[in-house]
Formats: sequence, C-alpha cells, structure tokens
Amino acid sequence: MSGFAPTAPELVATVLFAIAVLHTFSTKFFARLAHLQPRHAGLWHLLAEVEVVFGFWAFILILAMFLLSGKNAAVGYLDGRNFTEPMFVFVIMVIAASRPILNTVVNIVSLLAAAIPIRRAVAMYFLILALVPMLGSFITEPAAMTLAALMLRENFFQYQLSNRLKYGTLGLLFVNISIGGTLTHFAAPPVLMVAGKWGWDALYMFSHFGWKGAVAVVFNALVLTWFFRAEIGEKGHVHGDAGSHRVPAVVAGIHILFLVAVVVFAHHPAVFMGLFLFFIGYTEAYKQHQDRLILREGLMVAFFLAGLVVLGGLQQWWLQQTLLGVEPTLLYFLATGLTAITDNAALTYLGSLVEGVTPEFKYALVAGAVTGGGLTIIANAPNPAGATILKSSFDDESISALGLFLAAVPPTCVAILAFQVL
Repeated sequence: MSGFAPTAPELVATVLFAIAVLHTFSTKFFARLAHLQPRHAGLWHLLAEVEVVFGFWAFILILAMFLLSGKNAAVGYLDGRNFTEPMFVFVIMVIAASRPILNTVVNIVSLLAAAIPIRRAVAMYFLILALVPMLGSFITEPAAMTLAALMLRENFFQYQLSNRLKYGTLGLLFVNISIGGTLTHFAAPPVLMVAGKWGWDALYMFSHFGWKGAVAVVFNALVLTWFFRAEIGEKGHVHGDAGSHRVPAVVAGIHILFLVAVVVFAHHPAVFMGLFLFFIGYTEAYKQHQDRLILREGLMVAFFLAGLVVLGGLQQWWLQQTLLGVEPTLLYFLATGLTAITDNAALTYLGSLVEGVTPEFKYALVAGAVTGGGLTIIANAPNPAGATILKSSFDDESISALGLFLAAVPPTCVAILAFQVL
C-alpha cells in the first residue's frame, strides 16, 4: 500500500475507475447515440452494454501501464490479479440457467405458490423475491440471481410491465440477493473475503447477520408485492415448467450434482473449470433435455467482473485509508456508500487487510457492504448477471443506473434498519 502518495499507475487507475463508474450511469446515452448515428451504431451499442464498461476501461489501464511502466510491469500486474470470482460466476451462471435446474426450482416455487391462498401470479412473484434470494446462502448468490432473474423474465417481465414495477423489482432483487446471502459464510462474495481470516462460521453468520437479513428480505418482498399486487396479478403468467419440455428426474439430479460440486470447489478454478467442461459434454450428450446454454451472457458478466478486478486492484491506496480509524456506525454508512461505487467484495477484502480491528469494525464493514449491494450494477458481483438477463425488457434494452439507484433506495433503507436496529 502506498498511503496518500499514489504511484502514477495508481493515479491513472483511479481516474479510469471514476470514468468507468460514470460510464455505467451513461449507458442509455450511448444507446440513444446508436439510433442518432447509425453509421457508428455498432460502436455505440458496444459502449451501451454495461457488461463491457469495466472490461473496456481495464484494457485502457493496461495500455497506460505499458506506456508508464513497461511491458513486464503491465503483464506482471495482470498475472498477479485473482480472476477466480469472474470464472466462478461464469460457470455457476451457465449451470444454474440450464433447463433442468431452472425447471426444478420453478416447479418447487410453483408448488409453494399454489399453497398460498392468493392469486398464483402474486404468490409466485413474492416467492421469487423472498425465497430465492435466501436460497443464495446455499447455492451462492450468483446462482440465486440467475434463477430469480430468469423466472422474473419468463413469468413477468416479458408481459409489458410498467417501468415503475420493472425498476422496483430490479432494485429489490439486487438488494435482497445481497442481504439474502448472509445466512451462511460461503455464499456471499463480501462475506467470503473475510470469513476465513476472521473465523466466521455459519452459526456466527446466522446469529449476527442472517436472521436480520432474512427479516429484511421478507419484509421488502411483502411490501413491493402488496403495492403492485393488481398489476402483478393482471400481467403475470405462471409457467409451471418454465415453458419447456419436462426433464427426467435423473437428468435434473445430475445437473444439481454439477451445481453442488462447483459450489463446493468455488475456490479452486482448476477443479470447477474441469467440472464445467465435463458439464458441457454432458449437456451435448443429452441435448434433447437442454435449452441454449447462456454462454455469451455468462462470458459478458465474467468480462465485466474481470475488468472490475483489474481496475479495483489499484484502488487500495485511497480505499483502505478511508476505512481506517472510523467509528463503527459511521463506518457502516461509509461502507454502504462506497459499495455503490466499488464491488462490495473488494471493499471487505481491503478491510480484512487492516490488522487489530475490533469486532464492531468487522460487523460494520460487512453489514454496510451487503446493505449497499443493490444500489448499482457494480455494487455486488451477481448484479451484472441479473441485469444481463432482464435488460431486454427495458427501453432501448438498457437499464438506467439512476432508475436502478432510486428503486433500490427504499429496500436498502429497510436493510439499514434491520442491521442497525434489530
């Protein structure tokens, strides 16, 4: 760490990081340029893809490092980055979105929805936003995000929902996924970064974070479902089998085993990538039970996260200094705000590098990081996956960063109450 005297590459990286953050708030502008300037529509459409933003500016950073520090420094910096999380999110996203996994979860949620004595579409909507985010504590947040987003798209978003409901749903989904992954110590990226070093196990997570997060998740889902119950009931169309052919139980079971194995070996890319290649072969052998695997969407999300890893790796000089010596309550709100412009896992990782911190510091940092995880697309690693799946339902196939932020504020306030008052 270089303290308050950043090196030239660190300073350039911080400027480019700020530009990238502004770029994520400007994707609708580039989408409109594509219509106004058809001659360069391809370029503007590319820059309007939120998944491209951080990868694009990370590429600019590496070019700048070549010029400032030479080839060896630039390549050495890239080699020193840990790209396990982007690789894992790609793999888990593709497997979780496969037809056997999706059908299994949809059928379970549909059965539960049928048991609730209200309109089935309304019950389904509530369970997608309440149950599936907490499922993320066991199958990981990226997998839960993928499943929830796919179910929302197939059952609701493709049926001309109002913009208020679409943004309200997206903001709530992002917040609930972020706080719903805190029931265990291995599923939420910001928790994973500190759990081992700080000795947090599943019992600790549930007693300090999990039950509070669960209360907020259910309350958020209840409020939004109640507020939009008429539109949800009118426009929602529940597909009991995800609109696909039935899948044999054995095939579904094997897919679930692949999913579980990848989760178990989430920290070992050589293992889970090998499992993924085996999975690709299996889906080809039984392709009559498969839909198109979302390889392109998964790669775009991985590109986004890899760009965040490259740009974020040189932000330590100011982030860690910002966190030092801050009173716990102020640190909580500071972490919540910083999460909106940085990845919350990167934030907690930097906090874990500070030695001799109190239990209050640890709680405030992690609670703030998960609280702010729904405010922007870059705040939490699974968010780009949800945005990629649902963005086709929005105007110009682009999600407004400001619209998402405003929609996420109310459920974020509920999370603040849960982690600060309960």
